[in-house]
Formats: sequence, structure tokens, C-alpha cells
Amino acid sequence: MNPDDIFQTIQKSFRVTLGATNEVIESFKDSQRREDNLAKLQSNPNQMVEELAAKGEVTEQEARAFVDSLMAQMGDRPTANPMNQPISNQPSAPPELQADLQELITQIAAMRSELEHRRQLGDQ
Repeated sequence: MNPDDIFQTIQKSFRVTLGATNEVIESFKDSQRREDNLAKLQSNPNQMVEELAAKGEVTEQEARAFVDSLMAQMGDRPTANPMNQPISNQPSAPPELQADLQELITQIAAMRSELEHRRQLGDQ
């Protein structure tokens, strides 16, 4: 099996998972949507998977843009504050969000490492 195929399969699985998670959250708010999704899943599961993958891709792009904007904000901050004065003009994320973000970054790094390892095994 081609390592690129494995990567694409994993990426699509990740996106389907993101899309499904997003859809589940939205369906909690709308019972009619939940019924429609169940009917769609029973009648044409492949179409549902493709829709979830597309929704997951959009969610992934939004999350990436959010993380990039946070990282850009953090990059604009001075690393040291020589006068020990509060930096009030810089927005900061709540501690819970920072912890969640750090956990996501750690998980993404682990996934990238695993994918790279699998690619290397496939090249041998």
C-alpha cells in the first residue's frame, strides 16, 4: 500500500470524525436535523461520509486559521518585559483555552510523528 494512500485515508478519517462531531453537536440543538441525518445515513451512508468529510475539512481549516491567529498574536508579544509593566493592549486567551490549545498541539505533533514514522516504514 502506498504511504500517500495511507496518509489520505487517515486524513479523510480525521475529517469525517471532525464533521461527525460537529454534526452531532448541531443535531443536539435540532431534533429534525437529527432525524434527517439518521435517514440519510440509512439510505446512503457513502454520501453521508462524503458530506461529513467536507464539513470536517471546513472545520479543520477554521481551526487552523484560529490557531494561526493565536500563534500570530503570541508572536507579536515581547518575550521579556524589562520594566515589569503589565501588557494590557495584548489580548490573551483564557487559561482553559490555552490548556486545550496546548493539548491539541501536543496531539497534532504526536500524529505527525506517527505519520512520519509510518511513511518511513513504507519507504523501506
